[in-house]
Amino acid sequence: MADPLLDDVGALLREAAADVVVPLFRRLDASDISEKAPGEVVTVADREAEKLISEGLRRLRPGSVVVGEEAVADDPDLLRHLHGSGHVWLVDPVDGTSNFAAGRRPFALMAALLTDGVPVASWVYDPLDGTMAAGRLGAGTTLDGTPVRAAGSAPEPGALRGTAMTKFLPADFRRDVEAGGRRLGELLPGQHCAGREYLDILTGVQQFVLFWRTLPWDHTPGTLLVREAGGVARRFDGTDYHPADEGRGLLVAANEEIWDEVYAALLAR
Repeated sequence: MADPLLDDVGALLREAAADVVVPLFRRLDASDISEKAPGEVVTVADREAEKLISEGLRRLRPGSVVVGEEAVADDPDLLRHLHGSGHVWLVDPVDGTSNFAAGRRPFALMAALLTDGVPVASWVYDPLDGTMAAGRLGAGTTLDGTPVRAAGSAPEPGALRGTAMTKFLPADFRRDVEAGGRRLGELLPGQHCAGREYLDILTGVQQFVLFWRTLPWDHTPGTLLVREAGGVARRFDGTDYHPADEGRGLLVAANEEIWDEVYAALLAR
């Protein structure tokens, strides 16, 4: 059955990708790229896509609030809306900006809808391969319109494949994760695009991903999609991820058994 909201927001992300993001891929000038914080770049594509998406989302839900990554960079007080009531959108107009700015793939466009502080719908779109994941709380996840389930069983630990984003991990955590990775089949360094990591769990390319930084626009869309597909998204202390949390550390897995196996290999201390 068609879901007008999922379809409308999906169409909006496709429009932003087709009209703004993809035409600028590998066509940016130096003046199109700037640093918004030490080591963090932003491009004209990020800003223009966020403007287009935000305007469209407000039309879809009059009176709603948009909390976009680039808007928050200019006004951090916008984050207060994640604790509020009503409809609040989270937007990451170009997830994987460092890849995009360097002319590399992958990158993605992402959005999520919170109602009274609860994530209720989300979208992740990879415009270069055309993959759109969308889902609603309690109604499951689709990939390009087809219902999808993450892994239904757990391979032996030695056959598990996944990503550990170790760059921002504290030194003690990094040592444990790197040592524990030898107990798993393959521990990947990461793609610098959270959206693609979540899509790869949904498609079965990998079974888990570990993050330290957990900014809400990076992880709210993907965690809802993975959970609705039967997966698990929890912080290192075992609590469920929520976008308003200010904690760090997140382990996402295709199912409960895989989460436990990866936690035992990488994080049990």
